[in-house]
Amino acid sequence: MLKPRVTIHYCIDCRWLLRAQWYQGELLQTFAEELGGVTLIPSHGGMFRVAVDEVTVWNRKTDGGFPEIAELKRRVRDLVAPDRSLGHTDRT
Repeated sequence: MLKPRVTIHYCIDCRWLLRAQWYQGELLQTFAEELGGVTLIPSHGGMFRVAVDEVTVWNRKTDGGFPEIAELKRRVRDLVAPDRSLGHTDRT
């Protein structure tokens, strides 16, 4: 069975590569066993979108800015490992 893959579309004109790389590393560290990879895709037009397979989990334009890493991890977790605890990230 294929593992889910995350894609991060980031705007190269806005110079968001470092931010995209940071999210990539955080997701790979947290979901090393659950994900089949995290791919960075250069884009234009202020785009910053994170998707699991074909499901958008964060879109800068519709969700308002950039996600806190805890929120992004919760959204990815809900799709790739819904029964998994994220430890302190799940605490309110």
